Amino acid sequence: MSSYLKFAGVVSCLALALAGCSSGPSAQLPSAQFVSPAEGPGPDYIIGPMDSLSIFVWRNPELSTGVTVRPDGRITVPLINDLPATGKTPTQLAKDIEEQLKNYIQNPLVSVIVTGFQGPFAQQVRVVGEAANPQAIPYRANMTLLDVMIAVGGLTDYASGNRARLIRFDKETGQQREYRVKIESLIKDGDTAANVRIEPGDVIIIPESFF
Repeated sequence: MSSYLKFAGVVSCLALALAGCSSGPSAQLPSAQFVSPAEGPGPDYIIGPMDSLSIFVWRNPELSTGVTVRPDGRITVPLINDLPATGKTPTQLAKDIEEQLKNYIQNPLVSVIVTGFQGPFAQQVRVVGEAANPQAIPYRANMTLLDVMIAVGGLTDYASGNRARLIRFDKETGQQREYRVKIESLIKDGDTAANVRIEPGDVIIIPESFF
């Protein structure tokens, strides 16, 4: 038996085994409009590792600086070493810097501006599998499935888009839930009902078609 036939047999057995173990997620998400008529601000932005920050200290230009959040979630700025930054809003981080600077200057006034966005994993949307450009993208307010697929360049020629799964952490129950999403129907057939709302932390898995 050729190597190709052996590989095909293994793939077929695996597919059958997976089908037998689970029928897949059955829960459905409600459809979302492509552009919300009442589009407003989303949750406060949370700083994550590798975010780029501009820190401005009023009347103290020598203390103002630009910095990138380290992979360990901390920053070092003039007069302050290893200050935790991740998990905070820019306003919260500014207040923490002010508290530290009070040891050196009177009544410091600090502004923190995020200039490069990555966000923590809990604020990212991750797309894996048969997307043209699988990646983690920062969540944006009022994001939908269509927005995500535009960001990753759509599906590959080998994708089984209507078998894709969306994995979401349910904050109310503390459990992970899976939903079936029909990406192929959305972007190839124009089925507007297949567009769904995306939340921070969602993971979208797009499998490969075996046929």
